[in-house]
Amino acid sequence: MRWLFAALCLSIATLSHANATPTLEGQQVDKVLVVKSERKLHLISKGQTLRSYRVSLGKQPKGPKLREGDKRTPEGFYWIDWRKPSDKYNLSMHISYPNARDLARARQEGVPPGSMIMIHGTPLDEEYPEWYFQTLDWTEGCIALTNADMKEIWSLVKDGTLIEIRP
Repeated sequence: MRWLFAALCLSIATLSHANATPTLEGQQVDKVLVVKSERKLHLISKGQTLRSYRVSLGKQPKGPKLREGDKRTPEGFYWIDWRKPSDKYNLSMHISYPNARDLARARQEGVPPGSMIMIHGTPLDEEYPEWYFQTLDWTEGCIALTNADMKEIWSLVKDGTLIEIRP
């Protein structure tokens, strides 16, 4: 009888974990699209936009990231490869920059490509309220959102999700 109960519990646990994939309107996010010129991040499922958010970019928003310290947000295809809570920026999700093309360009120019490009929230700062950051391009090359938007994206986008960043 105990083995039957254990098998039932294992089956329920397996089924509940299988349904744990985050969805929005019943759709799983399979791509994140950032359009820099629009200052928008779109959550995509099977080619359809499910939700869009306003973003802030690097202090030099035009053009692709060329080297470490240029304050530009990259352009190209990457992956959301890991995440962590951030003491400074609430929640953060790492973008797999640099890709092979970025590395080759930096190597050809003899410069470091940079790293640690993230999607993150806004600073928790007593001197500057969150709304202050919404109208600025203020990051060092990252993609920033309000903390409420970042919390929602954190819950909907899995590690391993494709991210495309367009001009």
